[in-house]
Amino acid sequence: MISITDKTLQDLQFPTVLETISSSCNTELGKQKALEIIPFKEKELLMKALLQTSEYLASFENNNAIPNHGFDSIAYEIKFLAIEDSFLEVGSFRKIASISDTSNILLLYFKKFHDYYPNLNSRALQVDYTKDIINMVDDVVDKYGEVKDNASPDLLNIRRDINLVRGKVNQSFGIAMSQYNSLGYLDDIKESFVNNRRVLAVLAMYRRKVKGSILGSSKTGSIAYIEPETTLQYSRELSNLEYEEKEEITRILKQLSYAIRPFLPLIIKYQDFLSDIDVVAAKAKYARKIKGVLPEITNNRRLYFRDAFHPILLLNNNEKKEITHPQTIELDQEHRIIVISGPNAGGKTISLKTIGLLQLMLQSGILIPVHERSETFLFDRILTDIGDNQSIENHLSTYSYRLKNMNYFLKKCNAKTMFLIDEFGTGSDPDLGGALAEIFLEEFYHREAFGIITTHYSNLKMLANELPFASNANMLFDEKTLEPMYKLVLGQAGSSFTFEVAQKNGIPYGLINRAKKKIEGGKVRFDKTIATLQKERSKMEKTSQTLKEEESKAREEGKKMETINVKIKQKLESYQELYDSNQKLIYIGQKIDDISSKYFNTKNKKELVAEFLKIIEIENSKRIKITAKETIVKKEKEKEILKEVSVKVEEIRVLKKEKKIKANLVIEKAKPVLKVGDRVRMFDGKAVGTLDKIEKNKATVNYGVFTSKVSLEALEFVEKAKK
Repeated sequence: MISITDKTLQDLQFPTVLETISSSCNTELGKQKALEIIPFKEKELLMKALLQTSEYLASFENNNAIPNHGFDSIAYEIKFLAIEDSFLEVGSFRKIASISDTSNILLLYFKKFHDYYPNLNSRALQVDYTKDIINMVDDVVDKYGEVKDNASPDLLNIRRDINLVRGKVNQSFGIAMSQYNSLGYLDDIKESFVNNRRVLAVLAMYRRKVKGSILGSSKTGSIAYIEPETTLQYSRELSNLEYEEKEEITRILKQLSYAIRPFLPLIIKYQDFLSDIDVVAAKAKYARKIKGVLPEITNNRRLYFRDAFHPILLLNNNEKKEITHPQTIELDQEHRIIVISGPNAGGKTISLKTIGLLQLMLQSGILIPVHERSETFLFDRILTDIGDNQSIENHLSTYSYRLKNMNYFLKKCNAKTMFLIDEFGTGSDPDLGGALAEIFLEEFYHREAFGIITTHYSNLKMLANELPFASNANMLFDEKTLEPMYKLVLGQAGSSFTFEVAQKNGIPYGLINRAKKKIEGGKVRFDKTIATLQKERSKMEKTSQTLKEEESKAREEGKKMETINVKIKQKLESYQELYDSNQKLIYIGQKIDDISSKYFNTKNKKELVAEFLKIIEIENSKRIKITAKETIVKKEKEKEILKEVSVKVEEIRVLKKEKKIKANLVIEKAKPVLKVGDRVRMFDGKAVGTLDKIEKNKATVNYGVFTSKVSLEALEFVEKAKK
């Protein structure tokens, strides 16, 4: 049976966490429920609550967003429905229909996505799905919260009569207003409303000349408000009909209340269900803010919180854009008690509160900001003694109050207890108080309780070092500046740096030396040894951090080099393939050039075709059948290679053009006079042909296989005609 006192909740600032969660609720009932969260007494219920929050948190990241769960409180409606023969107003029925509809949507949603939200669905299965409430309300009340005309036959007839009579009232009033206005009896405003009735604004001097009932006058008395005699009869008839309408609506609402009253237990369940979902959603929003997770909860007696943050401090620092330092701590059978020592303002109390608050939050169904590989088990009690607990009401000193607290600890402490004590042993004579604190610590140890204490007492540090299943810990300090590093280190006691801090704050060195002589030399040496060890540890910590950073940088550089190496290899392979492809094309080009030269000399077409076929057959015999997939891959590779090559070629062309332009600017070469029979080629081409004919600026060039007519200026001289 889990039992955690209000004092522990206050000591660990648990209400502050609940206030933050409550502020994220959408409903008033949800806000109230959030503030009333306490640790669960049964593990099964706790696990359901944690998994529900975890599932809702996951919904923020996936596409299956959970539908709206907001609703207007129906506490008033529930109260009145419970009273026999009472009836609700029209607006109340609209609220009941709305809460029923919202619940139905959620019930269907959780059923549909059961695989995603099994624990939320198990909560939804406790509520029945029905459309009866919605249908009954919709038959009577419209979407604007008014009773429908067809809610009953009598109401329909009454409202028809009302509309007819209103028409007659308006018609008769209009006639009267026109008549008296033409006679000049009316004020400029002509008409007004008094007690919801339409009246003429008659000038006071003519009030006796207008037949009707005077219902009032203006503040100055210059205008009399008169209902014309012609409309009085219809107004009375209208009033009677409106009264009948009101009576019929009351009868209908009573009938509807009677019909819905049997569903009262279900309506209560709807409100309870939606408010529970509201609290789960608020806890999920809080978890998202603090990056909360669900660590593993085991039956093994081991608490291991890795990279744990104090949630209140984390949110405050996030607002200020300041760094929050995480702590890693472990308690198990081999290390049941940890004694944290070191100077004040080093973060001892925050470390203590962090562990206690996170365990308390977890046992209350709230996800906590730790590394996902953290784990813990459940305690039956969490006992705390934190801060200055001087009791003014009971006229107790701090020490007396703490002794009463220790007495309570001794009564309740067992193997399923976690105790957290800040500044253990203070408030009395250091030697006597320290001795008593030592006895208390031994007692807690023998009862196999788990605990964390903070202290400055050397005897408690020594005791933690001597007990097999207890250990010392300290908060790291910078050895030069004596500034806290907010990092908890297990395995070694921490120095209080009493004299070092005094020296830093400007206390004369002579006074510090005199103080050292006043106390036992052994204590000074002991504290000095601890301080030296702590300084060494700080140095090692810094060195370790530097090495880790350098290792991380080296890994990054290594990864970069590997990436570059892979890219270079790929490029080399691509260029090799391109080179092989080009060599093949050059070879085939040379063959074709030889054949074309041969044909130029012999003009034998059969031999030309035979040579072409021979080349094609040789090339086809080399080809290997490739699958469709490989062909696509190869084509893609070739495209990439060709792209790279085309870019390079384009760059080379641009450079060549620039060089040609520069060369032309420097000196323009004298062009040779072309004659028939000369071997020529185009400036931007490679094929060489014979100049057969020149007509004005046009030239006919014979390439052996074909002839072409081109501009004479586009030709480049290659060699003279062969004689």
